[in-house]
Amino acid sequence: MLITWGAAAGRALRHPAAPVTYALIAACCAVFLLSPLSGFNPAYGTGDRLIAAQQAYFERWGVVPVELLSGKPRSALTPLTALFVHGSWLHLLGNMLFLYVFGVMVEERMGHLQYGLFAVGCGCLALFAYAVAHAGSAQTLVGASGAISAVLGAFLYLFPRARVTSLFPFLFFLPLRFPAWVVLPFWVALQWIAAGQRQHGPGVAYLAHLVGFSLGFVYSWVRYGRTARVKGQDPATEGDSQP
Repeated sequence: MLITWGAAAGRALRHPAAPVTYALIAACCAVFLLSPLSGFNPAYGTGDRLIAAQQAYFERWGVVPVELLSGKPRSALTPLTALFVHGSWLHLLGNMLFLYVFGVMVEERMGHLQYGLFAVGCGCLALFAYAVAHAGSAQTLVGASGAISAVLGAFLYLFPRARVTSLFPFLFFLPLRFPAWVVLPFWVALQWIAAGQRQHGPGVAYLAHLVGFSLGFVYSWVRYGRTARVKGQDPATEGDSQP
């Protein structure tokens, strides 16, 4: 496991010009708080009734590969709705932290509309790709991880030298600062290794992470070429600030 935060967090406090990033975070949090998954909505009851409501909620709004690929009309929009559904507090907070840290600078570089379409589009494609790779699965897939992974891919291309603070558990959680071109490929390697391991039962959709990251990186490469990459002459534009 790798825990990261970056200079973008400090920059966001000084330049809060990322309404799409903040809107996505607010939407995900609102959906979670109002859903049966948070435990805060009394309308869903408690005990077995709450568990049944949670299961029904996942099946209604999440991606179920076997149903999505069967062509059922009610499943056609689930790659979009699943982006805003998270399975637990840890799932939600982890995703929102990564979106906040890396999304602000990417949105600033892309522009609000393009960034919003980019994040949502890549997220849906990542979920669909996972469904195709697991066509016979009846397990539900939820979360914005594919979209956030696309943001990470774009961040790596656009801001390769921006320094990111990371906590490495195998180094006793010692905070170390590395450029994005070191940290993010290491993160991808962890996802690749984990995706190659056989999972039994519910787990993390590492393949969706890899697809999302690849889409984000390739999109930025094709869309911007070399002209939009941060060269490092200006530390402020490179994101070299404390969170």
